[in-house]
Amino acid sequence: MNSLLMPDLWIIVSVAAAVFQTGRFMLQKHLATATLSAAGATFSRFLYSAPFILLLLAAYLGITGRALPALEPGFWLYGVFGGTAQIMATVCVVLLFKQRNFAVGITFKKTEVIQTVLMGWIVLGEGVAPMGFAAIALGVVGLLLLSGGAEARGFHLRDLNNRAAGLGIASGFLFAISAVCYRGASLAVVEDDPILRATVTLAAVVMMQTLIMAVWLRLREPGQMRAVWSARRVAVWIGLTSMGGSLCWFIAFTLQNAAYVKAVGQVELILSVAATTLFFHEKISRREWAGIAVLAASILMLVLVA
Repeated sequence: MNSLLMPDLWIIVSVAAAVFQTGRFMLQKHLATATLSAAGATFSRFLYSAPFILLLLAAYLGITGRALPALEPGFWLYGVFGGTAQIMATVCVVLLFKQRNFAVGITFKKTEVIQTVLMGWIVLGEGVAPMGFAAIALGVVGLLLLSGGAEARGFHLRDLNNRAAGLGIASGFLFAISAVCYRGASLAVVEDDPILRATVTLAAVVMMQTLIMAVWLRLREPGQMRAVWSARRVAVWIGLTSMGGSLCWFIAFTLQNAAYVKAVGQVELILSVAATTLFFHEKISRREWAGIAVLAASILMLVLVA
């Protein structure tokens, strides 16, 4: 693929992933607060996206005339670790929505960006360029502006003692692990086509996640299995938005360093503000608006230097 086109493609799909993900989190927040437990809302994502992903893979193979590609040995290990980490991270995010408003909940989750830099270096040996790291660091400043108590009076170390911060940091750490593992899994698919590599990886991971969550709910929360089915009118849209977002993330991970992908994905925060004000009628403080402006600047800087 033309290397000059590669950066444009990964940026486009990263932004598209953020759009899909914002819609999915809005739906999951509704289900978690009105119908399902945190685990049930998480399971609905995988259960209702799996059929669409398998159909997409079958259609793509049929249209392109390709066969399923070979997989290197590390594929399944990366997939299992990444899939399990994403399950746990999603549960943390759904629980987080009950602690603070929607936009700030997403902000706590976004600590994953700086953590992805570290995880990418540890797991895959991938670093970031100095200017890229500067852009990511600027984004962290925006995160700190958005952190703090309910009144957002400022960031203090004692703020880390509250439940919301703990859930946010934990979700960020787990999402960082999943992002890096997903990049590792997609690179273990023996295929040049990034879309096919991403789709194969996504299909394998989602099937594993659906099985893991089904066993968990059957053993620990059996009533939630019925509740997930009863919520299918809304949950099916979670499946569709999840498929769209996950596919875009996986394509981006195939093309670019996971840390850069997640940093551009911070545009989700701006989208979450729109969701907060338009759909949930929650107020955003001046400090939070300032943090969002800094984050926007860091994203623009990263796009220019990556």
